[in-house]
Amino acid sequence: MQGSANLNLMIKAARKAGRSLVKDFREVENLQVSTKGPGDFVSRADREAERIIKEELLGGRPTYGWLGEETGAADGADPTRRWIVDPLDGTTNFLHGMPHWSVSIALEHKGEIVSAVVFDPAKDEMFWAEKGAGCWLNDNRRLRVSGRRNMSEAVFATGVPFGAKATLPAMLQDLARLMPACAGVRRWGSAALDLAYVAAGRYEGYWERELNAWDIAAGILLVREAGGMVSGIRDGADPLDGSVIAGNDGLFDAFRGVVRG
Repeated sequence: MQGSANLNLMIKAARKAGRSLVKDFREVENLQVSTKGPGDFVSRADREAERIIKEELLGGRPTYGWLGEETGAADGADPTRRWIVDPLDGTTNFLHGMPHWSVSIALEHKGEIVSAVVFDPAKDEMFWAEKGAGCWLNDNRRLRVSGRRNMSEAVFATGVPFGAKATLPAMLQDLARLMPACAGVRRWGSAALDLAYVAAGRYEGYWERELNAWDIAAGILLVREAGGMVSGIRDGADPLDGSVIAGNDGLFDAFRGVVRG
């Protein structure tokens, strides 16, 4: 695996957190769980994973800023760089014993994501990318978005709003327009892995609203470095603001047109 010192630090942190999460996943029924809101759980495993990642990353780069799901934002002495971290994307899957969740780490430099790691510990799949260097899986498999060009053959992924989220009507309208035009829609419960799967050509596209930067920062770079396209759902919107659509280059415009209505 050839990467920068920052990328190697990110991969090390993701693997270390992944080992801790796998250990807790095997004992998921014994986790001490508290509730942040309807359908939005946080566990001891989640907090411990973020502690491990933060210790590794800021230990190696103490001047960088920080944005994490559990510990929030903190400025660094270097105002141009910050880590963006989701220690456990797919918490509900994790707590229900479903092996589809991930660790997501991105490095932002001057407002742009330049390095990204999405690690799936349950399947031992490490997706990684650096700006201008392509997107890769594990040690040496270069990834490329799907080559499909027909909507009727395409499979897309999304997240269905839960609990008190306000975007359910818009999502139902999206599905009503998209499902008759494609081969299927999947909802697997980890935005970071959904984007990694677009980068790997497993999905033709992905869209979702009401996300946080830590959910998607790493995945956005994976898709772009695999030859795909990413934008906000609405014209001019920054996908890091939480409303993202991503897809392969051949179907992106058609896919975005259907979702936008």
